[in-house]
Amino acid sequence: MQDHAARRPYHHGDLKNALVLAGIDILETDGLPALSLRAIAARVGVSHTAPKNHFGSLRGLLTAIATEGFGRHAAFMQAGVSDLSEPQARLHAAMEGYVRFARDHPALFSLMFSKEHCEMTDPALRMASAESYAVLAGIARGLEWDKADTPNAQRRTELLLWSIVHGYAELSIAGFAGEELPIAAIMPDFRYRA
Repeated sequence: MQDHAARRPYHHGDLKNALVLAGIDILETDGLPALSLRAIAARVGVSHTAPKNHFGSLRGLLTAIATEGFGRHAAFMQAGVSDLSEPQARLHAAMEGYVRFARDHPALFSLMFSKEHCEMTDPALRMASAESYAVLAGIARGLEWDKADTPNAQRRTELLLWSIVHGYAELSIAGFAGEELPIAAIMPDFRYRA
């Protein structure tokens, strides 16, 4: 006679989060090709159908992983900013956090911006990416440059900074940036309005 307790399904307190964290672990150690619902379920120790029950598909789970990535990304940018009052120092700290996150978590960083693998219209992903972008938008306020007085100047400033830092991060993780310089070393000499 079999023990009924041994046949009970495994119960996990926060399975959804555990699946996301296991997915990040697989992504960062073995790469995107190794990520599957079955591999993630095995890592957590649950049935292979558990991830599908929570996320619907691998794309749904990848979207949840990217959402977590954006939360971490924002934290990296904010880490050096909160204690600094001087705008230039805040700018450099946020930009350094952006690049450091990309260098420390290249597979996760790439997934976060992948329309191929993530559902970019997902409300949670949109909210998390907006919070990450808000850090950039905050440091863009008051930046003085040759387009600072044009229509949509704030948005243009945000896009300028984002283009610089994201491009540098992508070049860095791809190995094309050469020597890993701090972002401040390649930034234009921006000034803030008094």
